[in-house]
Amino acid sequence: MTGSLPFRDRREAGERLAACLTHLESEHPLVLGLPRGGVPVAAIVAARLRAPLDILVVRKLGVPVQPELAMGAIGEEGARVLEPNVIRLVGVTPEQIATVEARERVEIERRAARYRGGRTPIPLSGRVVVIVDDGIATGSTALAAVQVARHRGAALVVLAAPVAAAETARALRSVVDELVCVATPEDFGAVGRFYRDFSQTSDDEVASLLATARASAGHADASAGSDGPGEAVDRDVEVRSGGATLDGRLTIPTHASGVVLFAHGSGSSARSPRNRFVADRLHDAGIGTLLFDLLTPHEADDRANVFDIDLLARRLGGATRWLRDLGPAGADSLGYFGASTGAAAALQAAADPTLQIDAVVSRGGRVDLAMDFLDAVRAPTLMIVGSADTEVLQLNRVAARRLRGPSEVVVVPGASHLFEEPGALDTVADLASRWFDTFLGVPTS
Repeated sequence: MTGSLPFRDRREAGERLAACLTHLESEHPLVLGLPRGGVPVAAIVAARLRAPLDILVVRKLGVPVQPELAMGAIGEEGARVLEPNVIRLVGVTPEQIATVEARERVEIERRAARYRGGRTPIPLSGRVVVIVDDGIATGSTALAAVQVARHRGAALVVLAAPVAAAETARALRSVVDELVCVATPEDFGAVGRFYRDFSQTSDDEVASLLATARASAGHADASAGSDGPGEAVDRDVEVRSGGATLDGRLTIPTHASGVVLFAHGSGSSARSPRNRFVADRLHDAGIGTLLFDLLTPHEADDRANVFDIDLLARRLGGATRWLRDLGPAGADSLGYFGASTGAAAALQAAADPTLQIDAVVSRGGRVDLAMDFLDAVRAPTLMIVGSADTEVLQLNRVAARRLRGPSEVVVVPGASHLFEEPGALDTVADLASRWFDTFLGVPTS
């Protein structure tokens, strides 16, 4: 135990908890507060770790005849974890589970919309996440949160609270990667007894804390490149383009030679593992990346938007101007990496001379969708196509003859449109890395 109890309020509790979590700052974690009381504590932790803040909205699925007994838990993005032993012992039917889940999912959606103001949750996939509550008594809510976080793809889960019952803490250590508490008293009782001020946290306060954290993150992003040349960046950003606010991830290695904006294909997103794989290879080569969604979640629900190359190209152009205004290291030399329909958007945007794009790489590009713009593209362009993707390969060969700048079509033997074959994506990443390393920062004629 660190210091004396009780805590003055949740703010002091957050300060003392944050002091126990400083070793995680270099991991660039995502801090998740459990509404409602955990969010004021989490807000302090996130600020001290210079980490993004979000909420983790979970609901236990109670057995119909004994609601306090959990038969599972659910969360956002369809996360669902069941306890088969409880279900079997109590004899709960699939129909009963579905009824309980439907009711609790309505509440999850209500709370998430109320707290975030309609914004989408920050993706957990591959992230180090720190789940924060104001106290842990029985641990049932904390356990549900951990299960949901893992279900949503968290790479490492840290559970943190200012105070937890000693017996509960011992049990929880086996289900998390790390448990961090300021105090774990044997004589526990209720969480409130460890606070002088344990007044209820309102919905409005949760929403306000999240909005403030987003605004602070936006300010940090706006000054990311102002600390001097060579400054490294790795954070979630809100990309502003054409009146839309788009979620993204900006990663700039130290002394980056340039930055590549990714335009994903019709069946993909900024979280695509294929794009992340290529982006990681570019980081190794000292090249920064901006991965972002070209459409808002609402827009993406309309399949017509997914194939609206004019719209996608405008969004990419707007994101390019936003990034240049942001001014991180390397932003004076920009490239595009486009996949499938995203390659058409990248080529159409690159045709705009005001954007001053230095290099383009297309992976399995539907370049036919940008054919009318190709003769205005002067940026050196590499088209990577799989040999098994015969129709797209022919389209790329025709397109290459229309380009005004240096171009090359490289065929990856045995690869299909998605480059899912063993070693195919490795080849794509190596080719893209060499192309950008060659042309980023080199003026085009």
